[in-house]
Amino acid sequence: MKSRSFMITIAVVAASLFFAVGLYAASAPDIIPMNDSRYKKHKKAITQFTHKKHVVDYKIACGDCHHDENGKPLELKEGDPVQKCGDCHSYFGKKLKADKKMKKADKIKKYHKEALHANCIGCHKKEKKGPRKCVECHPKKEKK
Repeated sequence: MKSRSFMITIAVVAASLFFAVGLYAASAPDIIPMNDSRYKKHKKAITQFTHKKHVVDYKIACGDCHHDENGKPLELKEGDPVQKCGDCHSYFGKKLKADKKMKKADKIKKYHKEALHANCIGCHKKEKKGPRKCVECHPKKEKK
């Protein structure tokens, strides 16, 4: 009888730990550096995206930024797993010459930088709030 109780206790503890770790991993940090190791070199400083401020203070819905492959907003709640922007907008290099005549919407789908800029700049210009100039998001890099 004691071994059965012990096994149930172990199972409950393990399940609780698994659940807690899953919640922690799925939650977004307060500040997200918009950095990705797939970029060869950043010419400008990395933008520090204030996720918590956008969600809590500005009341921006998850679906305003997180969308499906067709650009439709996802119905998300705090703790839901999300993909990183670069999982879909997966090209991190300079724009390819062959893509010069590509439609803007197609560039946004392909290029990570284009997707971030279209999403962020579009909202900031529309709302007439927050940074709207390059150096406001990308301050000059400090010299080493």
